[in-house]
Amino acid sequence: MKKNLAVIVARGGSKRIPGKNIRDFCGKPIICYSIEAAIHSNIFDEIMVSTDDEEIKRIALEAGAKVPFMRSEKTSGDFAMTHEVLLEVIEEYRKRELEFDNMCCIYPTAPFVTAQKLKMGMEKLELESADTVLPVVAFSFPPQRGFVIQDRKIVFKYPENEFARSQDLELMYHDTGQFYCINVKRFLEKQKIVMENTYPLVIDEMEVQDIDNESDWKLAELKYKIFSEKA
Repeated sequence: MKKNLAVIVARGGSKRIPGKNIRDFCGKPIICYSIEAAIHSNIFDEIMVSTDDEEIKRIALEAGAKVPFMRSEKTSGDFAMTHEVLLEVIEEYRKRELEFDNMCCIYPTAPFVTAQKLKMGMEKLELESADTVLPVVAFSFPPQRGFVIQDRKIVFKYPENEFARSQDLELMYHDTGQFYCINVKRFLEKQKIVMENTYPLVIDEMEVQDIDNESDWKLAELKYKIFSEKA
């Protein structure tokens, strides 16, 4: 039986939205949505929060996650990358003689993550023998028709697509910033998240919202209310 680990990555030093990872979102700390989705999926042997913050730790424990160790100073800075945090988590578990076959990295500000999506992602990881399963969403406007500013003027980034119809351009996707399902062995070999054998899990645009500023937060709450009513 393969062992699955859920890692919610939640440092305490958010600059743009202070206290972002535990701020109230539609009635409860936003990190609780990620923890509850992992718990209700019933597919993880361990659900942990990687944090450097005592208040985040307290809320995570109350929500039902584990915090078996605190995040190091090295992986708590503004420039620490997600894969570095995950490598540290795996190493800390190995020190405790605990090994996992697969892991799911879940972001703490991802209220649209559900138990069903996590199950779909982890199942696809196994069925496809994938390195990673990456939730993606289609760009609402084709990037191939995008502009850049040069010498204070607007120009097409890709002039060859100036007269192309949107429906004739290849559909492009971007990371939803919600979670990643990862084969641990391959991750340790490559030490990156998007590897050669990465498969998509396509998510509806109404269930995706970056939360980087106050406007994003308000829009996410509006979307979440619609999402909850539909569910």
